[in-house]
Amino acid sequence: MAAAKRDWGSDESGCTVLHIDMDAFYASCEVARHPELREKPLIIGTGPRSVVSAASYEARVYGINSAMAVSQARRLCPQGIFLPVDMHYYRTISAQIFTQVFSQITDQVEQVSVDECYMNVSGALLRWEKPSNIARWIREQVATRFHLTCSVGIASNKLIAKMASTNAKPDGVLLIPEAQQAQFVQLMPLRGIPGIGQASEKRLKSWGIEDVASLSRCSEEELQQATGSHISARNLFLASHGLDERAVIPHTPEKSIGAERTFLHDTSSLKTVCDLLRKCSDEVASSLRNRQLLARTLTVKLRFEDLHYITKSHTLRMPVHSAATIYPEAVRLLTSMLNMSEEQIKQGTLPKLIRLAGVSASGLSKTEETAVQPSLDDMLQEQDPQPDKAQQAQLAQAEKTLDSIRGRYGTGAVKLGL
Repeated sequence: MAAAKRDWGSDESGCTVLHIDMDAFYASCEVARHPELREKPLIIGTGPRSVVSAASYEARVYGINSAMAVSQARRLCPQGIFLPVDMHYYRTISAQIFTQVFSQITDQVEQVSVDECYMNVSGALLRWEKPSNIARWIREQVATRFHLTCSVGIASNKLIAKMASTNAKPDGVLLIPEAQQAQFVQLMPLRGIPGIGQASEKRLKSWGIEDVASLSRCSEEELQQATGSHISARNLFLASHGLDERAVIPHTPEKSIGAERTFLHDTSSLKTVCDLLRKCSDEVASSLRNRQLLARTLTVKLRFEDLHYITKSHTLRMPVHSAATIYPEAVRLLTSMLNMSEEQIKQGTLPKLIRLAGVSASGLSKTEETAVQPSLDDMLQEQDPQPDKAQQAQLAQAEKTLDSIRGRYGTGAVKLGL
């Protein structure tokens, strides 16, 4: 909002929380490695049934934004440049930024996503004196080393810092002094508060709450009636007064790692869906190994032609990080969740048309910290190994070799056939 972008004053006392948000990160990463794309409408996402993952600011002029269907983006901007998502590249750049820049300030960094984090700089002020000095250095380093831009919000809490960085975009800094944070947040529409979505906005407006200013005039009891939730009422009450009780939590452990894809055309072919699950299993396994993690629970997700979806999970007896183990379990979950008969499996025909399929792994733990206790069956198999177990071990070793090849030549250099 133009009204929010003004100078709110220079009092930085108590403003020890920074929110850093990379500007159009995926698109900007592509421009950094392809400078000829600078100042052109760039859209990350391909395929008529895919969604836009990111859009450059030049593309946003045409009304294109994240989560929009690629087909719609092409209609809005036929001259746009459409590139596929390269998550390995974006994550590599992100890791370098976090390691070489953010972690040089403090270890109190809470990474929210590949391109966004909170930072508690209270312990760094002895060296840097003011949070604004830190924000300036971060933006300079990101621009100089990586040819990218980021926006920084400075405030006394996470909520206001995030809202400030949003209003500082692109490539800016916005400081909200502690004494001004209530006034700042009460300028906003309801959707200006992170966490208020379309459904919440509609429900609040049905109670006559049109914006954050009117929200701030409600008591917690009234908000509990409006939302039906004590927790939501408490959070909304605090937010409407510019308050946030959440602390910056560094090194938040990952809860799950997943991969999913939308088919070009809805399919009922078992082979087609299994081929996709194989690719997803390979991606998930590779991510687990790269992050030195093991997973105990595997989940398969299916979305049908009517857009509703189902999931089915299974917790394994032994933790895994190999596609040779993940893929067979994913196929078993697929046939189980669709209640497929032996005859249907033989025919290779699914009972429903599938639009999207994916695999995720959860119950994560660090490899070096995870004790793996072999069962009696495992020990007997080691003495008298079965052919399929030996093959599985060979595949697991092959996957580690593939990791080395991909690290040198890129993620698409080689694929695993199972």
